[in-house]
Amino acid sequence: MKKKILSKAIGVLLFVMVLMTGLAGSPAHAEPSNYKFDFGNGDVEQGYIGVSAGDKYNKKTRYGFNTPENMADVPASGEGEASDAVQFLKFGTKSDNTFNVDLPEGLYEVKVTLGNTARASIAAEGVYQVMNMTGNGATDTFQIPVTDGQLNLLVTEGKVGTNFTLSALEINKLSRHPETNRTIYIGGDSTVCNYYPLDSSVQTGWGQLLPEFVDTEEFQVRNMATGGQFARGFRDDGQLEAILKYIKPGDYFILQFGINDTAAKNNTTEEQFKEIMRDMVHQVEAKGATVILSTPQGKAMDFNEEGIHTSVNRWYRHSIIAVAKEENVPLVDLNLLSSAYFTSIGQEATIQHYMPDTLHLNRKGGTELARIVAEELERQGFDGFVEEEEKDVD
Repeated sequence: MKKKILSKAIGVLLFVMVLMTGLAGSPAHAEPSNYKFDFGNGDVEQGYIGVSAGDKYNKKTRYGFNTPENMADVPASGEGEASDAVQFLKFGTKSDNTFNVDLPEGLYEVKVTLGNTARASIAAEGVYQVMNMTGNGATDTFQIPVTDGQLNLLVTEGKVGTNFTLSALEINKLSRHPETNRTIYIGGDSTVCNYYPLDSSVQTGWGQLLPEFVDTEEFQVRNMATGGQFARGFRDDGQLEAILKYIKPGDYFILQFGINDTAAKNNTTEEQFKEIMRDMVHQVEAKGATVILSTPQGKAMDFNEEGIHTSVNRWYRHSIIAVAKEENVPLVDLNLLSSAYFTSIGQEATIQHYMPDTLHLNRKGGTELARIVAEELERQGFDGFVEEEEKDVD
């Protein structure tokens, strides 16, 4: 372990070594394509470059904060690179208070590790990249194309009033072509979204578990769903904007809303909901991608006296089906499909798929609904879906 005050000189030496040991004949101005940053003013983990809140971007180091006066060093409760962090005092997807890294044009994989925070999102290039990471030391990974020679990243809402902190950042170049792999984008609410830690959270959304049934050699999954979200908010508050920036022909966009749209506080009539969903279909189709509409599942206790699980009249389901028919887009009637599954296993077993509130899914429930979605899409002829056990075969 080394102190951050010494790590800057080591970082400069590291860059020199990268340039000197490149391929013979490489131009002298070649830029590194892989980085590991450890943020804060504490010890620096071995193999990382230490960056403190006051480190301003400059062309020699090729990294630093754009406005360090809006940054602060803060402690964190993790270990190693997660033992300290920097806090973004100014934030927002369009904020210029970013951490900047010069990168050659290409496609990159970025891994972020947060410090201590309740709920925070990652933004880069002026749009959201990862939504609502929760809990101290949360980690996630995303792909991003770099076309202008620099990555500009910050931590932002999240939840206003909480600290937006960053402990570590890893950047690895995947390709010199600045285009994401084929992608399945997902939009939705708390029954769909990610919960952290991704691999062990008790509560899950089905979108969090969908990668278990996707051929990751063919597709990446980008789950942009968030808890409490409704169709108008998703369209107007930045999540759809992020998808539209990157989505392309060959990509899928699975869109599921309705639960929060029916809440009085969101002031959305069924007809308004229908037109907002239609508008999102049109915007994504204009990018050449395929839109897939999905209906939300019901509650654990939605059994009738005959022991049949049914919730066909919940969550503006009929309008989702109508938009799918009117716009001639594929539909996963997850409401009906999940009810058939729950009926087959019975009420007592169904309860074991839900959290105590009987609406949100636990890990078992999220896995089963993700399986149902994947099987239905495969049945409809969509490529890229696999049996869960097939992913473990060498």
